[in-house]
Amino acid sequence: MSVYYKDNPQWLKEAIESVINQTVKPSQILLVIDGPIGKDLEEIISNFAEKLDILRLKENSGLGIALQKGLELCKYPLVARMDSDDISLPIRFELQLKEFSNNSNLSILSGFVQEIDCDTKEELSIRKVPLTDVDIKQYIKTRSPFNHPCVMFKKDDVLKVGNYQPFHFLEDYYLWIRMVKNNFNMKNLPKVMLNMRVNKNLYVRRGGYKYFRNNIFLNKEMLKLGIINYPFYIFNIVVRFSAQVLMPNKLRELFYKKALR
Repeated sequence: MSVYYKDNPQWLKEAIESVINQTVKPSQILLVIDGPIGKDLEEIISNFAEKLDILRLKENSGLGIALQKGLELCKYPLVARMDSDDISLPIRFELQLKEFSNNSNLSILSGFVQEIDCDTKEELSIRKVPLTDVDIKQYIKTRSPFNHPCVMFKKDDVLKVGNYQPFHFLEDYYLWIRMVKNNFNMKNLPKVMLNMRVNKNLYVRRGGYKYFRNNIFLNKEMLKLGIINYPFYIFNIVVRFSAQVLMPNKLRELFYKKALR
């Protein structure tokens, strides 16, 4: 888990508690503090200090670097990801560990997430993802096939493809395409693993030229790696330009909620 100065202290508290209160307790909880943070966040972290391994980065380096540095300090072969504002369901780790135990070839596993209102916790929509290895590797050509906040993966397999890398808003997607290129086995469980807080800023962040430009770079990488062909590349760029640059925020929100659920 990574935290930075803009994170909400109460949400961080609930996120950490959801990890601590799993039916199968984690052997290590690694928190990366990405640059200086305020006293409220520091107070929350100090309350859990005995249960956490903490890595402090002197400057805010972004999620890609924070996860990269953090993964290097993880002590165990299986690593679960968690965001600092979400809530893992109590049985999440138990379900995922059972799946890894039953499938020795599995490299990465995620599942569905329940989107909730960031303040009221009202249940909104379920973000579903493809289930099988074949479907995941087809789906990745147009969209990220995993809900990043509830993935569990083999540390060594992620390190083999170069670990997390800086890629603004798309650190996870960039990692998945490199794992697909190396033909690692992938799966999603058809069960909700985590409650994900969402607000209107989610759809603002998914718009604008900067976000679109990063998607261009990502699609160029997929083209270079042979994940997609040139017609797929053109299709992806046209769709993303329409959704991320041309659409106003209200229409983009409707597009993501209705067309991409």
